[in-house]
Amino acid sequence: MPSNKDDGGWKEFLWNSERGELLGRTGGSWFKIAVFYVIFYGLLAGVFIGTIQAMLMTLSEYKPTWQDRVAPPGLSHTPRSDKAEVFFSVRESETYLPYVKALRDFMKQYDDNIQNNNMLFEDCGEQPADYKHRGDLESDMGGVKACRFPRSLLGSCSGLEDNDFGFKDGKPCLIVKLNRIVNFRPRPPGNNDSIPEEAKPKVLANVIPLHCTNKREEDADKIGEIKYYGIGEGFPLQYYPYYGKRHQPQYLQPLVALQFTNLTRNTELRIECKVFGENIYYNEKDRYQGRFDIKIQVNS
Repeated sequence: MPSNKDDGGWKEFLWNSERGELLGRTGGSWFKIAVFYVIFYGLLAGVFIGTIQAMLMTLSEYKPTWQDRVAPPGLSHTPRSDKAEVFFSVRESETYLPYVKALRDFMKQYDDNIQNNNMLFEDCGEQPADYKHRGDLESDMGGVKACRFPRSLLGSCSGLEDNDFGFKDGKPCLIVKLNRIVNFRPRPPGNNDSIPEEAKPKVLANVIPLHCTNKREEDADKIGEIKYYGIGEGFPLQYYPYYGKRHQPQYLQPLVALQFTNLTRNTELRIECKVFGENIYYNEKDRYQGRFDIKIQVNS
């Protein structure tokens, strides 16, 4: 057993009442240590807060600061699946109802009653036109109007005449859009050199053309006719640029509807769609950058 002397030793180390020492130090020493660490960590906190504030001052409220590092634009479609497949049977409604529901849900935001506020929306015409400049993006100008896009422009794929978007008849529709990028102005093709021969008639003024074709050579005669619905069968410039959620929370981008009217039945078909423009690029590692491909199979 430890002696009383030993007991007194560690007890005195913890607190020596005669000298007024705690853990071998006087109260004055502990006070100095406390003051040092308060000042030290206070300075660290000040540097951290100052750095964050300086960084926030470089950020814009209206557009992403590092937007130039984004490779524009993405091309996406509805309905969409994880494997980019649309497989269904015309005789089994449960196989295509999920696709139809996705289209119905998506098209609700383009209903006329959503776009009837003249303070938020304006008519921009049903023919391709030039960009709509609505002011300086960086200014605190408040909300700005956006162009209406009536879903009736999508014809047989609008869901107004055919609530099943062609799936019931084996003539499925896809709704295609360019993803939103703040202040992005897509530029139409400057020449036809990089455009496939069959897509050259689609090159018009003030429109970004969209063209779809077979991905594999063996499918060339199996795709059949593809109908395009929308303004100029592409993406018209008057809907650009997009001013961001602060200025245009109501913005709806233009759409193009595709309807595959005569697909070969009971066969997996791979289809590729591309948009063409001077500042539109492709990346084989990103299947939705300026393009997408999809597998479609309609079973009898």
